[in-house]
Amino acid sequence: MLSAFKTCYEYLVTKRPLIVLVVVGLLSLLAAMGLPRFKLDASADSLTLEADQSLDYFREISARYASGDFLVVTYRYKDGDLFSDASLVTLSRLRDALGGVDGVTSVQTILDVPLLYSPKLSLTDLSDDIRTLSNPDTDRDLARQEFLSSPIYRELILSPDGQTTALLANLKLDKRGIELVRERDALRRKRNREGLDAEESARLQEVSAVYLKHRTEQELEARQRVETVRGILADYKGQAELFLGGVTMITADMIAFIKSDLVVFGVGILAFIILTLLLIFRQPRWVLLPLLTCVTTAVVMLGLLSWLDWRLTVISANFVALLLIITLAITIHLAVRYREYIAQQPHWSREELVLQTVRFMAKPCLYTALTTIVAFVSLVVSGIRPVIDFGWMMTTGVTLALVLSFLIIPCFLMILPKREGKVGADNSHAFTLRFSRFAEGHRFIVLGVSLLAFVVGAVGVSQLKVENRFIDYFDDATEIYQGMLVIDRRLGGTVTLDIILDKPEGDKAAFEGEEDPFGETAGEDVLAAEDPFASDDPFGSAGESQELSYWFTVAGLAELEQLHDYLEAQPEVGKVQSLATAYKVARDLKGGPLNDFELAVANNSLPAEIRSVLISPYLSEEDSQARITLRVMETDPGLRRGELIHRIYDYAHNEMGIAPQNIHLTGLLVLYNNMLQSLFKSQILTLGAVFVGILLMFLVLFRSLSLAIIALVPNMLAACVVLGGMGLAGIPLDMMTITIAAITVGIGVDHAIHYLYRFRAEFAKDGNYLATMHRSHATIGRAMFYTAITIIAGFSILALSKFVPSIYFGLLTALAMSAALLGSLTLLPLLLVMLKPLGSEVPGAAEATVPEITAGA
Repeated sequence: MLSAFKTCYEYLVTKRPLIVLVVVGLLSLLAAMGLPRFKLDASADSLTLEADQSLDYFREISARYASGDFLVVTYRYKDGDLFSDASLVTLSRLRDALGGVDGVTSVQTILDVPLLYSPKLSLTDLSDDIRTLSNPDTDRDLARQEFLSSPIYRELILSPDGQTTALLANLKLDKRGIELVRERDALRRKRNREGLDAEESARLQEVSAVYLKHRTEQELEARQRVETVRGILADYKGQAELFLGGVTMITADMIAFIKSDLVVFGVGILAFIILTLLLIFRQPRWVLLPLLTCVTTAVVMLGLLSWLDWRLTVISANFVALLLIITLAITIHLAVRYREYIAQQPHWSREELVLQTVRFMAKPCLYTALTTIVAFVSLVVSGIRPVIDFGWMMTTGVTLALVLSFLIIPCFLMILPKREGKVGADNSHAFTLRFSRFAEGHRFIVLGVSLLAFVVGAVGVSQLKVENRFIDYFDDATEIYQGMLVIDRRLGGTVTLDIILDKPEGDKAAFEGEEDPFGETAGEDVLAAEDPFASDDPFGSAGESQELSYWFTVAGLAELEQLHDYLEAQPEVGKVQSLATAYKVARDLKGGPLNDFELAVANNSLPAEIRSVLISPYLSEEDSQARITLRVMETDPGLRRGELIHRIYDYAHNEMGIAPQNIHLTGLLVLYNNMLQSLFKSQILTLGAVFVGILLMFLVLFRSLSLAIIALVPNMLAACVVLGGMGLAGIPLDMMTITIAAITVGIGVDHAIHYLYRFRAEFAKDGNYLATMHRSHATIGRAMFYTAITIIAGFSILALSKFVPSIYFGLLTALAMSAALLGSLTLLPLLLVMLKPLGSEVPGAAEATVPEITAGA
């Protein structure tokens, strides 16, 4: 079968090259027609674990407490006091403008929240009309003091200096989206555990498609909403210092960053490819052919993604740059080998030149592609959806690059006229020969430096961490960074964490025939006698039995208050809100502690505007459940998410005695931490899978265990150097940097394959290891050097991005490729010369000499 495939391929390339190129052109045109359908994805699904149970619980809690997404606008008046007439009028107009934005259900500002201390009210006053800052007779100094010191608003709505406030634009909760995604994820989990029947499989496919369409529509609306809000804020820039924040805004900006990186760095890398090819080959055909191959591969792959509705994420956005460079590497190897043949055998025909080039390069290029594919396929074990997608995209892309390179380049060479006349000299091998001379003359230095690099790298790897700050993902000039900084430092923190407490087993609600705190039955007579609000209670009547959730009793509130106070004492924690806040306020307004009966009465008498602020977001009476919500300060240098979560859980369970099954932690902080904590394990699994897969391929390719191990050494060293460098530099593992090691090995091992394949062919000529090393450096060493320099410089362009993970990705990949190149040109040949894995030298073999190599057009 392989023989038939080879015959068919050679026939098409040499006898029907024009037909092949027409087919490739039509395929490219069809793919290009799909590009308008191309989409990007920066949703929560693209930033979380594939099967994280915490994500489903997070969605359940969001729906239960109607805690939808929101946008935050920070407001600092430029021309005077925040509480001046002009400032409040401007704030009022801004609030009304934001309230009119489609999808905004309400806007909360200092103008609208109920004031309980301006002046201080009593419990009996709570049923009257509640004062706000909008009331003309409100004392603004008292209101300012309340915002700064009240348990409700402290560190929430006004900065400590009293000059920055926040407008909270609450967005409509996407209940339909939550229902769809929870059903989809439930079916996925069942499929992974026990499998699905035909009906369930069809339903999974249907609900996945419906959810994807729904999410696409919601994301488009969200981006349009952000642009509308930005347009509104632009009208007020001259009057106030304004920053926009919120998950929706960050998502919209991340998509903008992805688009910018795709365009800017795609164009930048293409320009660099042109410059590189001009410097290397100095002839138009060897610039245009590789460039055409790279562009065709990128267009076909992007078109395929578009037709399949396979979306790029923050992670996979860099796949275009990787694909271009991998394709360029294959074309450079083909070009260098073809030029060597035309220099050595100028009398050969076009057909013979093309066939010999293809036959010699097919096997090493196939195996380099396969090892690269193994590296990217290994990413699917990460459990992180965008990393998994990145792995499959690159697997498909590398396959496509290999196929198109071996079609476009040979077919065009068959059509273009063969260059006749004097062969041009290429003296670039003089540079690569310096590496072989150095390896020959300084063996102990090469071995010593390699050993030192391995030891230092191992030390660095031991210091790798997965904790990082989301704010550090963005350049400090971006609005995301500046907005998060203001919210974090002045308005109580950014990232949310919820602690959900279920009612302890065996506890009953108050006033269900139980003895009240005074030793009497809480029946109609007691209620009628003690209820100071009985005549005015709009929610009940005199004969109605009072029932409270466990969490609205003195015992439950005391428990909540203990945990609430503990959380407030943590250095990383900003604003904490719970029922304990209402309890503190009620105690303060009464001037002393309350009993269960008074709590029941107060609960029934609270007006809706106070209940919506103090009770509803923190209590689910149906589920006998209390919610404590807090915001973590992302800018805190000591923030360790996993440690904070463990500390909170440990205190609640071991110090307070809350049963483990009654404590649940959720929120964006938990989801992000789960993803981060999976990275280290995933990195180990990824590297292990890569090395095992590549070792097996080496065994098949070289049929020698010693050669396979020697080939792995420089690549393991390169991976150790890049991961160790990250650890020593304090660069944490995240969704971007987790792919670096796999890419390092996957692409770096290409050098080892090409070098060993050529080394073995050259060794067969005279059986002299040193002579073989020099000849290999002067031939395949040049192609390795060209491709490595292209990769290093190409990825260094990513340092210009505004998205910090892209900067790290570019620079770390450049570092990794540098280490891989140096290892392949020094350590690898030195190990071959010292260990002699190809057998003993041939007796009487010629002494090693520096070869004289030329290359033609």
